[in-house]
Amino acid sequence: MGSPQPALVRRLGTFDAVVIGLGSMIGAGVFAAFTPAAAAAGSGLLIGLVIAAFVAFCNATSSAQLAAQYPASGGTYVYGRERLGAWPGFLAGWGFVIGKTASSAAMALTFAAYAAPAGWERPTAVAAVVLLTAVNYRGVTRTAALTRIIVVAVLAALAMVVAAAWVPGTADPGRIVPDGLGRLAGGLLGHGWYGILQSAGLLFFAFAGYARIATMGEEVRNPRRTIPRAIVLALGIAVAVYAVIAVTVLSVLGPDGVAATGTPLADTVAAGSWSWAGPLVRIGAALASLGALLALIAGLGRTSLAMAREEDLPRWLAAVHPKYRVPHRAELVLAGVICTIVLFADLRNAIGFSSFGVLIYYLVANIAAWTQTGTDRRYPRFLQLLGAAACVALVATLPLPAVLAGLAMFAAGVLYRAVRIGLAG
Repeated sequence: MGSPQPALVRRLGTFDAVVIGLGSMIGAGVFAAFTPAAAAAGSGLLIGLVIAAFVAFCNATSSAQLAAQYPASGGTYVYGRERLGAWPGFLAGWGFVIGKTASSAAMALTFAAYAAPAGWERPTAVAAVVLLTAVNYRGVTRTAALTRIIVVAVLAALAMVVAAAWVPGTADPGRIVPDGLGRLAGGLLGHGWYGILQSAGLLFFAFAGYARIATMGEEVRNPRRTIPRAIVLALGIAVAVYAVIAVTVLSVLGPDGVAATGTPLADTVAAGSWSWAGPLVRIGAALASLGALLALIAGLGRTSLAMAREEDLPRWLAAVHPKYRVPHRAELVLAGVICTIVLFADLRNAIGFSSFGVLIYYLVANIAAWTQTGTDRRYPRFLQLLGAAACVALVATLPLPAVLAGLAMFAAGVLYRAVRIGLAG
């Protein structure tokens, strides 16, 4: 028997857990995912949003059910190992780490796009990663407190966007479908179901924040009650916010306008008479990206900690800081990787690559939840079946470069683990 594993401390309640989940979701989706989704599906992104939300709900119920039985850091990496075996668990953990590392780089770049002077975007993004890694390093309660402030500020900025569009009358629902509301159904399907499913896969990137709650299973109080409630609450609030914002930007810019800009919310405000609100929206966008980045770094560190404990990542990464009780080595190494990606990454491609990794992660979660029985089963099995099938469908319809890059990274992970097992044997 080895020495006891160092433990994290349970400090978070339901409210803090919901806020951390919202901080992950709202920043990513509102300010990054609508543009590529509109390019893929036009106004059909509204259908894609509904599909992405439903898939996220199926995955959320699986995650909640599993987290209640296994309230430990690592999320689906742990669930996959416990329910399905070491290899499925590894694939889930690897998918989470590579997907969310790409997400972290995307959020840092999004922050810099709104906050940095021209030509200084990448250095500013690197600085943001360093700063928020330092916040996480000092402990999870500081993470929750800062995320709470950021979420309130972001929701205020989003409310400003909606008001700037609808109060002066800039928004026109007829722009959602250029041929007129009378042809709404046909207009929504104008890019076909393949484009709609691709938009759903891209928009799913925005809903993955509830996973951060499950990965912090060792740090919430009463996890069997807190984690399921926090996951469902955070997801429900995020869906409502996304729906309002999607209808608003389409009603102002139209589907072609949303697809053509990297800053659809700022352009929505600029199109109306409330030009004074533009800087406030940019501040909100920057804060949203920081909130998502903050929670992503926290979740990545804890999944890496769980994988290192099982030697699916180098054992050296399993250290927990004796004072701050965080996986400090894992967070520092990941921060270095994120900074490297920031220096070379393309923001839009990072979204597709992230979705690939995270959808594989949830595929494992749904299969693992399917195997649960007795009192551990909280939701009907058909939700896990639908969730697993939808994950496969959305992966298959992602942009080809994202699929190829994802397959290459998973092949590298499988090779790494096979070599390690061979050397250990």
